[in-house]
Amino acid sequence: MPDDLKPEGAPAPEPVPPAQTPAAAPQTSDAAPVTPAAAPKPAAAAAPKPPAAAKPAVPPAPKPPAVMVTAPWEGELPSVLAAEFSDQIPAFLSYLGQNFLVAKPAAVIPILQSLKDNHGFDYLVDITAVHWPKRDEQFDIIYVLYSFRRNERIRIKVLLKDGERVATATTVHITADWLEREVYDMFGIEFDGHPNMRRILLPDEWSTFPLRKENGILKMDQKWVQENLGIESGQ
Repeated sequence: MPDDLKPEGAPAPEPVPPAQTPAAAPQTSDAAPVTPAAAPKPAAAAAPKPPAAAKPAVPPAPKPPAVMVTAPWEGELPSVLAAEFSDQIPAFLSYLGQNFLVAKPAAVIPILQSLKDNHGFDYLVDITAVHWPKRDEQFDIIYVLYSFRRNERIRIKVLLKDGERVATATTVHITADWLEREVYDMFGIEFDGHPNMRRILLPDEWSTFPLRKENGILKMDQKWVQENLGIESGQ
């Protein structure tokens, strides 16, 4: 009310204090701390895929058998032997520097005798054999000779059918005795006139010839093994 309109003697109204904004209540130690917002969890990594099963290795195709490439054996010795034995020696050949002749079975002993007496090949190094089951003449008999005087080595090869025999070389080289017995023991090839044609490595009762190719390693004489060694198999 304006002062000029107030009745005389009326008390003045007390001033109204300005409204106070209430102070924020202080935090006490009992108040729960403010927890910051949790960081988002990373997306779970995808489980690794199991490795693909390895494909079985395919074995390479077998190589074809090596071909024995020979060359003619020429020189003084084959010329002399060719003149002496004519068609009894069908071929004089050389393979990788190794000289050999192919002789007919009936001529092998006279050839051995001539090489010893006339050409200095007085050392019989070995007699061995090879089995070729798909061939008509299944066996090669191979005589290895050496000359100390000439410092030279040659071979004689004789082709035999299964069951065919050749004469013993013990009449020319006494050391042929055990060598021929080993050929018999391993291949079953007999030598006519041998003084003691029996096995030398295996028991006399053994029934197979191990180096013949129809006799695999699992086709040995199981009966002998069972009876004499008391075990089921020699393998």
